[in-house]
Parts: sequence; C-alpha cells; structure tokens
Amino acid sequence: MKKNKPIKSVGVIGHPDLTHKPNLVRNICKWVEASGRKVFLDNALSSISKGKNIVLPSVSELSRMCDLMLVIGGDGTVLRVARDTAGSNVPLLGINAGRLGFLTTAPADDAKKALETLWAGKYIIDPLPLIEATARIQDKKIKTIALNDILISRGANPRLIEMKVLVDGEPLTDYRCDGLIVATPAGSTAYSLAAGGAVVSPRAEVLTLNPICPQALSNRPLVVGFSSTIEVTILKHRAETYLSADGQMQAQLEPNDTVKITRSRQKARLIRLQGNSFFETLRHKLNWTGSHA
Repeated sequence: MKKNKPIKSVGVIGHPDLTHKPNLVRNICKWVEASGRKVFLDNALSSISKGKNIVLPSVSELSRMCDLMLVIGGDGTVLRVARDTAGSNVPLLGINAGRLGFLTTAPADDAKKALETLWAGKYIIDPLPLIEATARIQDKKIKTIALNDILISRGANPRLIEMKVLVDGEPLTDYRCDGLIVATPAGSTAYSLAAGGAVVSPRAEVLTLNPICPQALSNRPLVVGFSSTIEVTILKHRAETYLSADGQMQAQLEPNDTVKITRSRQKARLIRLQGNSFFETLRHKLNWTGSHA
C-alpha cells in the first residue's frame, strides 16, 4: 500500500459565514498547532481565528503550500474547495458545520478526535473523479468541472424544456422535463437522490442520467459508464434554461446550444478516517436501519 505523504502544513478554509462558530475555527487552529504543524488560513477565516497563523489570499495558493486542507462547512463548501483545488493533488478533510454532510469526514463535535486519528495515520485517501461540461454559447466557449453533478434545468417559469440526448454519439431520447441531472457516484446522494435517482457506491465507474419530472413516465434514471460522452442539445423551450455545476450557475442556454459532458482528467482527493465507510455514512445520514442477529 502506498504510504501517505507526511502532513507538515495544514490549510484551514471554511464557509464565509462561520462567524457564528468562531470557537470551532479557533480550536481547530489551536489543535493543529499543538501537533507541531503549521497552519495556513484563507482571508475569510483569518479575522475569526485571531491567531498568528499565516494568511494566504486564495484557495489555489493554500493548496500549493499545504499538505492537507481542512474544510469547515457543509457539502457545498467541500464541493467549492474540491473544484478550486482540482489538479493540485492536495487531500481534503471536511469538518461538518453544515447540515447533512455526505462529503464531510467528521461532525464539528468530533473535530478533535478526527484530527487525532489523522495524526496517527489512520486514514485513507479516496480519489474521486470529476466530470466536465463544455459548451459553445454565442461564440463563447464555456468549460466547467463538477464533483457531484452537471445540471441543465429551467428557471422560475414552470413550463417544460425540451432537449435531445446522445450517449457516445448514439441517440438516447428527447426529454420534455424540468431538467436533467448528470451525476457522479459522489453526486448520487445529492440532487439526483432528491429527484428519485439511485444511490451509487463511490467505487462504481458510472454516471447517472436523471430527468427531473419528465412528461413521459417511461423516462427513468439511466446508468452509463463513466467513460461515456453525453451530449445534450436544447431543442426548444418556453422557459429560461440554465447550465449549472455543483449547484453553481454557469451559463444560460438557448435553442440549438449543445453541452458535452465527459469524465475529467482531474480528481478530488477526500480523506476517509479508519473505521468509516460509505455504507455506514448512508445508514447514519439517511437513518437506515437493519436487523441484528
């Protein structure tokens, strides 16, 4: 088994609105420093910590200077940092100060214990593949990456949008629906799950195509290989249509615009502590139960 790189410097980054949890930020910085490691902060957290930590102006600079990124927030914060640090190879450990927290490693109340487990080397780095969407809109090329999902959806107008979908160059179907989610295994527990999609193990090399409220009841979620190329062309619509990546709006689409979705060469590296598993997370986060012998 490949040995993990020693952690000598730690970047601490969080949701900009952590002012209501200043003690959490300060304690995490104190615990990291007490272990003999350097602490680097982003601008948003520097005023909260009130310490003598090194402040760097951007997430990308933090990722270049640090051996580990501690991300304080919810899944949205982890997603943002994963996209901003894509290609840097720096691992991320999420401390859940949000709500559900599928992508985070430990709840805020267990942050100190999680760090002690980390310092003891009892962790695994899971490389999670990203997907990318490219489109040419009004002679402007749009390219974006996502860890969870790429979404094509209508705006506030309740009317349906219509789109043609090809998989590896072969026509799949024409959807009339509120939108289409193309989700990674990591994203299967996000919007796709809320829209009736299946939960997918992170080790599965697949993408899920999940139409949102399709007019044809026969249009069901479809699973394809992760190496597939998915092309979505907007046919016509009576409502505004948008392209989003991990919940962040990227562009407005017009009829005849085509979005191509493929596997990215970049990966996010998320830390999983020893003893934690995907199925344990499902049981805990979704309140699943099972029989006991």
